[in-house]
Amino acid sequence: MFNQTYDVIVVGGGHAGSEAAAAAANLGAKTLLVTMNLQTIGQMSCNPAMGGIAKGQIVREIDALGGYSGIVSDKSSVQFKMLNLSKGPAMWSPRTQNDRFLFAQFWREMLEATPNLDFYQEMVSSLWIENNKLQGVCTGLGQKIRSKTVVLTNGTFLNGLIHVGDKNFGGGRAGEKAATGITEQLVSLGFESGRMKTGTPPRVDGRSLNYSKMIEQPGDNNPQKFSYLNLTSPIQKQLSCHMTYTSPEVHNLLREGFDRSPMFNGRIKSVGPRYCPSIEDKIHRFSERERHQLFVEPEGWNTVEVYVNGFSTSLPEEVQYQALKAVAGFENVKFFRPGYAIEYDYFYPTQLKYSLETKILDNLFFAGQINGTTGYEEAGSQGLMAGINAVLKLKEKDPFVLKRDQAYIGVLIDDLITKGTEEPYRMFTSRAEYRMLLRQDNADQRLTAMSHMIGLASDERLEACKQKYKDSNSLIDFLKKQSITPKEINPVLNSKKSSPIKQSGKADKILSRPNIYIKDLKTCDAIDFFISKNNFEQEVQDQAEIQIKYSGYINKEKNNADKLNRLEAVRIPKDFDYKNLKSISSEAMEKLIKIKPETISQASRISGVSPNDVSVLLVYMGR
Repeated sequence: MFNQTYDVIVVGGGHAGSEAAAAAANLGAKTLLVTMNLQTIGQMSCNPAMGGIAKGQIVREIDALGGYSGIVSDKSSVQFKMLNLSKGPAMWSPRTQNDRFLFAQFWREMLEATPNLDFYQEMVSSLWIENNKLQGVCTGLGQKIRSKTVVLTNGTFLNGLIHVGDKNFGGGRAGEKAATGITEQLVSLGFESGRMKTGTPPRVDGRSLNYSKMIEQPGDNNPQKFSYLNLTSPIQKQLSCHMTYTSPEVHNLLREGFDRSPMFNGRIKSVGPRYCPSIEDKIHRFSERERHQLFVEPEGWNTVEVYVNGFSTSLPEEVQYQALKAVAGFENVKFFRPGYAIEYDYFYPTQLKYSLETKILDNLFFAGQINGTTGYEEAGSQGLMAGINAVLKLKEKDPFVLKRDQAYIGVLIDDLITKGTEEPYRMFTSRAEYRMLLRQDNADQRLTAMSHMIGLASDERLEACKQKYKDSNSLIDFLKKQSITPKEINPVLNSKKSSPIKQSGKADKILSRPNIYIKDLKTCDAIDFFISKNNFEQEVQDQAEIQIKYSGYINKEKNNADKLNRLEAVRIPKDFDYKNLKSISSEAMEKLIKIKPETISQASRISGVSPNDVSVLLVYMGR
């Protein structure tokens, strides 16, 4: 190990590191995954769930590209839910509750079954740099391991500091030490770093809870899955989650400890996640509310440990305990461990290229929370892209870059490197301007062929994708040609308070109506026979239905994307001197010099760069 040269070294074994290592190794690169504890590879440090609003779309994109997160989530799920089904398909978001222990186990098993991938347990204390060139990594024990590229996925471990009330101690996660040395070295090389914070709730003994006082939250009756491959089947047996609420009494008990909460009293100066605030923040910011939801989530099949989602806190343990005892159903609660806050180093993502390679040091890539993001899914997608691009860099090929109209992953990376972030970045559907194109159901259509072209997505994936869309197109063509009579469809239309038809009409026109679905059209014997004869799976039927119902919206977004992509094709020379631009604002000048956008489209999305500034830039480029 110490005498050989790796193509890629991945530092960190969380969600970003695991995806990066798998991608690099599957592309044929000799890869080493270095992590401080091999027993915590792929660990769910926070809630035992994958997916959710926009995050579920990302997991399906990772899967379509050939990553592992979707498969691992399916294998370890204890519950499946498709969120937002009452809204349009652009908002549908898959989510699983997972067995925390099985999730990590399956990650470890899949990585160990991946060719070209080695493992090493040790802390990386610094990068090995000679003559301003990256040579590999140095470990805490003084070993040097040579590599052509390095992907840093350090999560919350860089100078991590854990807080529980008045107490604090170094750590990257409960029970694990922090990583030191890397931040200081990178800063000395010219990188800009910052501090962020996040929190986690207490874990409690499920045997001590009274679920009869809570609202049961079961999974879907007809559960689906994340992965497009048929390696797993949809979950049959499911565990329920439960929901309860805080109360004015709970809030008053928590307020008594506010002056001892480091996340609240100012002792932690770093910025926390806006969209996942601590219970202290929620009570303070929304003081008019008498209650807040708490979701009681099981940690797995064979454990009584429960995650109290919505009760993230850094309050002293005794304050957490007394307040939680006042929650309905928690009167006799027993703690497994208290909630805590953690602050850690990150690096401003505007210092990265679209490939996630750093601008300052060649062949060094960042992925995950080191870039200021929060969430397993955001981290995993960055790891996948960094692993891919590290290998493509070695092969002297163009980087693999996804545009904003191609994937939520493209939106994520573009937001990070163009706009930066000073608070933990979380993906939402509202961040994407092409939500109708970036649905969870069509991630395979959008991405599998591209991934197959670079050698990551398997032939099996590509063939499955082609067959699915061949089948859905066949069904669409049939519905456009097939007539349906008033006698066949009017009983359904009447039952749904939709205007009956007076003469036969094409099935696709009827399907375009609100609240009418393919299952309703099966009252027509010809349609029922065609679907049964071809054995079309539910995903095929859903795809055909969406394409017919929302074709107008889809085509409109495609046209808008095409217009903006013309600016994406206008590349800015790497050596372009922005100081020659005499007619732009000083803010635009500063931002353009700092970020060095690669295209006119990227320049137009930088905060502080106006349309007039873009026009001036185009003139100076001779456009």
